[in-house]
Amino acid sequence: MKTPKRLRPLIEDGLIDEVIGQLMSGKEATVYTVRCGAEMRCAKVYKESMKRSFKKATQYQEGRKVRNSRRARAMEKGSKYGRKQQEETWQNAEVDALYLLANAGVRVPKPYGCFDGVLLMELVTDETGGVAPRLADVSMSAEQALEDHALVMHYVVLMLCAGIVHGDLSEFNVLVDDYGPVIIDLPQAVDAAANNHAEAMLERDVNNMTQYYGQFAPELLGSQYAKEIWALYEDGELKPGVELKGNFAEATELSDVDGVLEEIKAVLFEEQKRQERLAEDKEES
Repeated sequence: MKTPKRLRPLIEDGLIDEVIGQLMSGKEATVYTVRCGAEMRCAKVYKESMKRSFKKATQYQEGRKVRNSRRARAMEKGSKYGRKQQEETWQNAEVDALYLLANAGVRVPKPYGCFDGVLLMELVTDETGGVAPRLADVSMSAEQALEDHALVMHYVVLMLCAGIVHGDLSEFNVLVDDYGPVIIDLPQAVDAAANNHAEAMLERDVNNMTQYYGQFAPELLGSQYAKEIWALYEDGELKPGVELKGNFAEATELSDVDGVLEEIKAVLFEEQKRQERLAEDKEES
């Protein structure tokens, strides 16, 4: 295929030897399969902010620290330099998260670096060497669903112990290979301690995964993993090896009506986004 413009510098620098083909194109990036020496890898080309349609991006960027004070001031002012720096911060967030989570024991694609808006990383494959399917395209037994759900909850715990909430976790952002789930797409990952939306995002992440696996194992649908995990985190008792039960004792106090309404809005928003993704998948197929 014709080499995409954004990948040419990486070929010239010897980071990529050949572009095999386009793997997928989404709202935030286009992913290509590339050959690097004897290995097949992914090249994720981030779209520019004007072409990117990630909703409520400012919520995800809240709490992200910028060490360089000049860069931080420029980003606040929204100058041309500031916008460029903000783009780099958004792109580097994913590669930083991948390194951090891999070290924490979460299964993510191995990163090889981010170069001028192109993230090079491991190509996750199935047993035949083909591209591993997304969880959304996989069906399973109830036993397998329970096993994989427990593993994903373990990964959520490991992420939170490392100080990160995925922020957009769903069956569309998980691949499945022979060893189980692999978490992908992390440019929007948030700092759990610094972002005021972290709790709501974690609850949405966990509920998304529970609802999907609950299609195959209905007993999961009544669980309270999100509330249990966040309560342990707030109490300083969340540890990598914690045994989750999926239960949570609600406090016996007056209902927070505003909070309930916000949760309902968040669920409706997520369902709308899910339907949009399903529609896009049908169009692409």
